[in-house]
Amino acid sequence: MNMYLCGQIVTMKKMNDIKLWCTLYIKRHFVALVKMWQSRKKAYLPFFTSLGLVAAIAIQGVWLNNTYILIEENLRKESSEAIAEAVRKEASIRFATTPKGTRIDGSSKNDTVPENTFFYEGITDLGYPMNMDTVDSIASVLLKEYGIEDDFVVCEVKLRSRELLRQSKKLNFSHDTIRSKAIPVRTDLSEGVELLLINPYKTFFERMGLLMIASFIMLVLVIGCIVYQIKVIIYQKKVAKLREDFSYAMIHDMKTPLSSIMMCSDALNDEKIESIPELKKSFLGVVKSETVHLLKLINKLLTISKLESHKLTMVKEKVQLEPMLGRIRETFKAKSTKPLYFTLNLQAREVDADKEYLEEAVYNLVDNAVKYSKDEGEVEVEITSECSGGYSCIKVRDNGIGFSEEDKRKIFDKFERGSAIKSSRLGKVAGFGLGLNYVYQVMEAHGGTVTASSVVGKFSEFTLYMPALEEEDTENKE
Repeated sequence: MNMYLCGQIVTMKKMNDIKLWCTLYIKRHFVALVKMWQSRKKAYLPFFTSLGLVAAIAIQGVWLNNTYILIEENLRKESSEAIAEAVRKEASIRFATTPKGTRIDGSSKNDTVPENTFFYEGITDLGYPMNMDTVDSIASVLLKEYGIEDDFVVCEVKLRSRELLRQSKKLNFSHDTIRSKAIPVRTDLSEGVELLLINPYKTFFERMGLLMIASFIMLVLVIGCIVYQIKVIIYQKKVAKLREDFSYAMIHDMKTPLSSIMMCSDALNDEKIESIPELKKSFLGVVKSETVHLLKLINKLLTISKLESHKLTMVKEKVQLEPMLGRIRETFKAKSTKPLYFTLNLQAREVDADKEYLEEAVYNLVDNAVKYSKDEGEVEVEITSECSGGYSCIKVRDNGIGFSEEDKRKIFDKFERGSAIKSSRLGKVAGFGLGLNYVYQVMEAHGGTVTASSVVGKFSEFTLYMPALEEEDTENKE
């Protein structure tokens, strides 16, 4: 007994071990399958999207085909009813022409021969053959009552061989016909009359038209939704790429001033610096300027966010352009490592704008002119202004590397820097890609806009448009 119990325990333990092993095996492979799916789901997405589109089209096709078959059966049934009624009425007309007292007797010995067939055969045997034209005319009226106006022909045929004996009119038959149920006119079921609808597309379209239009609209909506989803996916990938570029640019731009601040802070902690006041003052100046630089970057991000949410209002005033542009010119001449030449041609001396944001917008355009200048040679910046057509215009033109038509469509987007993105990876051009977006947002907030034109390798020109006061426009014209 003990040995039996021990055997049972060992067996149960082995079974539990096998169950545990199977569970772990399935779990491990299931997790691996899930991870593989997550890693490759972007690659599978186009396949499943296409599969879904094909499935949607297939379902629509099956639905339309079933509807077509149903309508075809209804047409066959209605045609059969119409020809049966037409033959009966035509037989009644023939019987009315027979002498008074004429009787036609006949009955079916079984259910295979319709009772009317004895009547049709009896009249024919009396010497009153069926008039195909009369049957055709009556069938035409009955078909119209059913809403069928397609071409048709009434045929008398041999039921077994389908050999054509007579027809109401000469029409070419095609494979696109609907054949009604044959009406026997002989009790031996050798001959019968049937109606053929020829090319009944008109009736099909009338009955399926609304369904076809609805199906087409539904299919267009499905395809539109799928295309929209694909666009959303592409946009999300683009946003992910922009975030990656933005993170790189943000770290790069903030690292330099922070490094300078840390280096100067370490130097200022040295006791020896106290004996050199000029150097101490210089280091303090660097710390201040780099701190201001960081603060400007942060403020620019906050400003763009407020402008996009329409939470920032412009405080407009009369802005004198010459002093403002003079400050920008002196700032860049002091910090530029290349020969920098400014040309001012101010036909409009003042504009109605927010002084702070307008100056920052023009500063960004000049900063781009310096950043994206050619590797060798001097930087030339020409700034002109005029007032016409109800707008004050400020143009900033440079002789830099320019940008392509493809870049032109996206340079005002946030985090976009056109062809400069590639070079920024090598550290040649730094920045968040916010400058031109900032300019665009500021001009929009002013009720104006900004346009760009360029020739690669020759120049770039940006034009700021701001609504002008009536008196400004009048003064400019005078």
